[in-house]
Amino acid sequence: MTNPVIIAGGGIGGLTLALTLHQIGVPCRVLEASEEMRPLGVGINIQPNAIRELFDLGITTDDLDRVGVQAREWALVGLNGKEVYAEPRGLEAGYHWPQYAVHRGEMHMLLFRKVQERLGTDAVQLGTRVTGYDITADGVTVQTTRTDGRRTALSAPILIGADGIHSAVRAQMHPNQPPIHWGGAIMWRGTVRAKPLRTGSSFVGLGTHRHRMVIYPISAPDADGKALINWIAEVTMDGSDGWQQDGWFRPVDLSEFVHHFDDFRYDWLDVPSMLHQADCAYENPMIDRDPVDSWVDGPVALLGDAAHAMYPTGSNGASQAIIDARVLGAKMVANGVTPKALAAYDSELCGPVSELVLRNRGAGPFGLLNLLDERCGGVFDTIEDVIPADERHDFMAKYKAAAGFAMDRLNVAPPTIPEGAIVR
Repeated sequence: MTNPVIIAGGGIGGLTLALTLHQIGVPCRVLEASEEMRPLGVGINIQPNAIRELFDLGITTDDLDRVGVQAREWALVGLNGKEVYAEPRGLEAGYHWPQYAVHRGEMHMLLFRKVQERLGTDAVQLGTRVTGYDITADGVTVQTTRTDGRRTALSAPILIGADGIHSAVRAQMHPNQPPIHWGGAIMWRGTVRAKPLRTGSSFVGLGTHRHRMVIYPISAPDADGKALINWIAEVTMDGSDGWQQDGWFRPVDLSEFVHHFDDFRYDWLDVPSMLHQADCAYENPMIDRDPVDSWVDGPVALLGDAAHAMYPTGSNGASQAIIDARVLGAKMVANGVTPKALAAYDSELCGPVSELVLRNRGAGPFGLLNLLDERCGGVFDTIEDVIPADERHDFMAKYKAAAGFAMDRLNVAPPTIPEGAIVR
C-alpha cells in the first residue's frame, strides 16, 4: 500500500479506527479540522460491548479509571420521585466487561495520547478539514483545506468519513439528505461536585419523557464523599419551526432554564439546589439525522456520527462509533484494504444501526417514561399497578438487544478482531 488510509475526523470514532488500523498493520493518517485537541464536552456512557473493544486495543481499566468510573446501576424515577425501573449494569449485572461513565473530553484525550504513542506524533494532522473527494481508478483523491486557507489533494486507497454530524463526506455521498433533525427537545448540560445518588455509581433518569433530568457520576468519590456529577436537564417544546439559534452548542447562565425544574425536589434530591452549585452549563438541541440507505460509496465509508448521528437517549453514540471502527477493522482483516471490506462493513451495520437511530428518536430506553405518562401522568403509588415488572424487563431487554449489548449474546461472542490478526 503506497498511501495510508485517510480518516477524516479525530473524534472518538476516528481515533479508535486509527488504533485499530495500527493494530492490524494498516498505515493511516487522521485529518482533524481543529487546530488543537482539547478535552471538550461533559459526561457520556460507554457500554460493555464497546469497553470490550477498548480492552482488545490494549486500553486498560487503569486508563479508564483515570477518565471516568464504572457504572453500577441504571434507574428510572417518576415525576413524584418514586422508582419506575432499576437494574445493575456492567460487571454487577454479570457482563464480562464493565460499563463506564466518563468525561467525554478526557476520554477523547486518552485516545489521542494512545494514537500519538503508537502511531507517532504526526499521525493526527490538526488544522486540516476534509472538504470532498474524487473516486479514482486506484482509490480516492481527498480534498482538504488547512486553517490558513491552503488547499491540498491527497491520494489514498480508502477514505473514512468520521467527521461528525456536519460531515462533508456524508454531504457529498448523500447530497439530497434532509437537514439535521430536531424534534423539539432542548438539553442543558453541565457538571457539579456532589455526593453520588443511590449506589454511588448510578445513572438516574428522573421525570417524564418530555421533562426530565439525567444524573450520574463521572469520577470516583474523593475523601469528602463527593464526585464529579454529570447532569442533563431536558425539556421538550414545539420544534415545528426548527432550531432558531445561530449555533448548536452554547454556554448559558442557569437563570435561563433552572425554573423549569423548580418542582424537582425530593427527600433524596433537591434538583434546583444541585443546579445552582453547577460549575458550568451548556445548551444544545437534541438532534440527529435521518438514516441513509448506505454508508459507503466505493472506496469511501462513513463512521460514527457521520454515519448515524443519534439522540443520546440510550448512551449509544460513542459506543457505536467504537463498534463501527472495530467492525471495519475486522472486515479489512477478511477482505483487505478494499471497497469489498467497506461493503461488508456497510452490510453488517447500516441497517441495524439505522433502526437504532429511529428507536432512540422514539425515546430509546426512556420509552418506559412514555408508557408511564400515558397510563398515569407520571405519578403513581405502586409501579406494579401501572407497568408490571415483566413488561418493564421485556422493554429493556429488547432495547439492549437492538443496541448490541444484550448480555447473553455479548458474553459468548468471539472477539470482533482475533488476537494477532493482521491484514495480509
